[in-house]
Amino acid sequence: MEPVASILAEHGTQRDDCIKLLQEIQLAYGYLPKDVLRYVSANSDITLRQIYSVATFYEWFRFQPVGKHTIRTCSGTACHVNGARQTTREVQQILGVDDRQTTEDGMFTLESVACLGCCSLAPVIMIGEEVHGRLSPKDLKRVIRQYRTKHGTGEVTQA
Repeated sequence: MEPVASILAEHGTQRDDCIKLLQEIQLAYGYLPKDVLRYVSANSDITLRQIYSVATFYEWFRFQPVGKHTIRTCSGTACHVNGARQTTREVQQILGVDDRQTTEDGMFTLESVACLGCCSLAPVIMIGEEVHGRLSPKDLKRVIRQYRTKHGTGEVTQA
């Protein structure tokens, strides 16, 4: 619990410190582990109920570890008009996960987002910081397969 103790010492233990504490914990661990949240509650003036109330209010906070790479599918207006729902469903099928879930091998986490700011490429996805646009379902399979091979274990599961 050393990282958490340091975070509490640096950022405070009062209710007003809750959001900053959760942000720092998530940066340190990649998500908000339950045992860490219990430790925060036991070592601060913030109840576990208050911690969970804040953490569940903001979509940015996670309670599960994320994959090595995040795939974001855009659902903005331009993408929506150009098939964003189908794109998201296809990525879900390829990965075998729903939105905000991580593949069994820990390689990818899927997130559907409101806008990626790449309207001229609609429909668009991002894998990490790489933008991929104007993708057909066949293209999605190819891009994910190539990414998995290049950046992952070399295994090609459902893609």
